[in-house]
Amino acid sequence: MGRDLTMDFPIARATFVLADVLLEMSLSDLAWDGPEAELNDTVNTQPAILVHSVAALRAFWERHPAFIPAYVAGHSMGELTTLVAAGVLPYEDALALTRTRGILMKRAGEQNPGGMAALLGLDIPTVDRVCAEASTADEIVQVANDNCPGQVVVSGAGNALRRMIPLAQAAGAKKVIPLMVSIAAHSPLMAHAQADFNKAVEALPLQDPKIPIIGNVTARPLTRVRDLEDDLKAQLTSRVRWTESIQYMLDQGIDTFVEIGPGSVLINLVKRIGRETQRYTLGKPEDFYKLTA
Repeated sequence: MGRDLTMDFPIARATFVLADVLLEMSLSDLAWDGPEAELNDTVNTQPAILVHSVAALRAFWERHPAFIPAYVAGHSMGELTTLVAAGVLPYEDALALTRTRGILMKRAGEQNPGGMAALLGLDIPTVDRVCAEASTADEIVQVANDNCPGQVVVSGAGNALRRMIPLAQAAGAKKVIPLMVSIAAHSPLMAHAQADFNKAVEALPLQDPKIPIIGNVTARPLTRVRDLEDDLKAQLTSRVRWTESIQYMLDQGIDTFVEIGPGSVLINLVKRIGRETQRYTLGKPEDFYKLTA
């Protein structure tokens, strides 16, 4: 995650070095060399993704300082990266918030463990229905990520998830894939983290976005600090409306999307939502040189 980028772009290396200092750990070594199990701990994964993304963002803006996107959007914790991209929060504060988010989510998962599963081939109304049928007052499963048509991730209590699987299969799911996690992200099981996360958000020197941020919870532009705070706080227990977010931008005439950070997961989701779009990734040095060409 980001090693090659830091070798070609000094500003990317400086971004990783600063993270090591601020977190008082060698996040860069962990991101580049593992061990994978430690990197996959959400306490480390979330900051590593943010650092790589901001490093790529800074390298991009150093090469193209006049470029201003019409919108920015982030999937789940990626929304914290948009705080930096839109001038809402300095990188240092965004990194601290991301670390706090990871710690609180891990703690909530330990206090109230659950699970997640990916469903392929079902639409949102059907998934909502089977989740409602599988849920009880004390054991809830719900949509966590509406990623793209036909790809939905659900999250919640273990027993509710187990009841949901045969219901989803009976409803026509092409595949149900239990995810190897114990944290039920974007579900009521994250409520244990809510109060402390709210305090962390409220303590930040947030500024109004210079670029509209498409919120995970609302799937609409956020242009004021108050609305952004509400979206960030609600995100812990609410679904990520990624399909609606991309569709909103398509409806506004956006036809080009750039994914900044590790991998190409989001660009692939965009392709499923709007096939006529132009799509680019910016996470490795070769991505920058291809874009320039």
